[in-house]
Amino acid sequence: MTFQPETDADPDEIAARVEETIADNDVVLFMKGNRLMPQCGYSKRAVELIGQHVEEFETVDVLPALPHYREALESRSGWETIPQTFVDGEFVGGSDVLAELDERGELAAELGAE
Repeated sequence: MTFQPETDADPDEIAARVEETIADNDVVLFMKGNRLMPQCGYSKRAVELIGQHVEEFETVDVLPALPHYREALESRSGWETIPQTFVDGEFVGGSDVLAELDERGELAAELGAE
């Protein structure tokens, strides 16, 4: 799913997109930029960590409507920062949590790769 930049993005529409994307994908990463061109180090690290364990995962670039995505994601996860990873509809965490899971050897299982 690709989202085009929307300067007039509606907060309710963004919230609906967040819910739909989480529901429709086993693994989804809301990030700054995209898989090929992450726009922050944390997003890049999250893509790398997830990509080590699963080939197919959805990414959503939050930059076109960052305030709306931030609000929608925070209300869903309770987490303020981007990136955010969801697996099977459940919030896992940001790049720091992914790194901790990877260090403990638990990331593959958390992502459903085992």
